[in-house]
Amino acid sequence: MTMRSYFTTPSGDEMAVLPRAELDALQEALASTRDLTAYEAGRLPGLSPEEALEYANAASPLAFWRKYRGFTQAALAEQVGIAQNYLSDIENGKRDGPVSLWLKLAAALGLPLEVLVDEED
Repeated sequence: MTMRSYFTTPSGDEMAVLPRAELDALQEALASTRDLTAYEAGRLPGLSPEEALEYANAASPLAFWRKYRGFTQAALAEQVGIAQNYLSDIENGKRDGPVSLWLKLAAALGLPLEVLVDEED
């Protein structure tokens, strides 16, 4: 059971007190939302113009980020426990793969899941 308290300061500001874990979860969700918004708006922080062009021309976000992080298809596939040709099919939109696999791919690449998935997917 989550305990939250609300109160008003003498100056009239409404305040809330909540458990630290809940605050941390809210801050993480806000950071993810900001990152996703920047991604969807075409702002890819940290990419050079050449890298941004490479991103735009990649078969998929997964394909770009795999290369950007320095993985071959074989190495990334091995790390997440799938065959290289299965990863190739996923990168090229021929197969979807289960959510559990996408979570492993995101973790292996050190990225939020939202960065790997096209909006249309």
